[in-house]
Amino acid sequence: MTAYVIAMDNEAQCLIDNLANAEETKRFGRRVVTGEHGGRKVMLVVAGIGKTNAAAAAQFAIQEGATELVNFGVAGGLEPSMQVGDIYEVDSTVQYDFDLTQLNGTVMGTLNEYDSPYFQLRATGRFPARRVATGDRFNDSDADNDLITRTLGCALRDMECAAIAHVCDKAKVAFRSFKCVSDVRGRGSAPGQYAANLRLCLEKLTALLKA
Repeated sequence: MTAYVIAMDNEAQCLIDNLANAEETKRFGRRVVTGEHGGRKVMLVVAGIGKTNAAAAAQFAIQEGATELVNFGVAGGLEPSMQVGDIYEVDSTVQYDFDLTQLNGTVMGTLNEYDSPYFQLRATGRFPARRVATGDRFNDSDADNDLITRTLGCALRDMECAAIAHVCDKAKVAFRSFKCVSDVRGRGSAPGQYAANLRLCLEKLTALLKA
């Protein structure tokens, strides 16, 4: 079974609008929707924003029998050529706010039990692939963005992807993710762009998820 782990209700609605025989329940305080998509049974878990929420929802989905997890939603774009509404697949992801550098001398984002900061994802080739930086911050910080782009080589920024990837890696479960650009670095306030562009991005994702 494929399970979708999505941060926000409005993002989740992009898939729900394309489900047949949808049924909704509440499990451990989270919305869980089951139905059929493309002739296959799927589950959707609305995680909430942030890494802890994402990891908990991913673990729940796996324990419910998911053999593949999919994440989609909006993300900040960090490449000058990116445009609002562009969709990218994620080929790798990293937690840019996880820091054991002074303890272990490892690269930012490297978890204690790993040698690399990056988690690899399954990309289909349907969209251009980029690396996503995940952290529990939504801001315009130049320090964060320089770390993300120059040190970690990321082109997109979100708050969930790497946490889900970590859970999937531990459980040996396949994971895919795709993101729609809601704001682009250098074109004004990230929160302001996000608010102005969210509706467009949700429309793009809804169209993409048509079975």
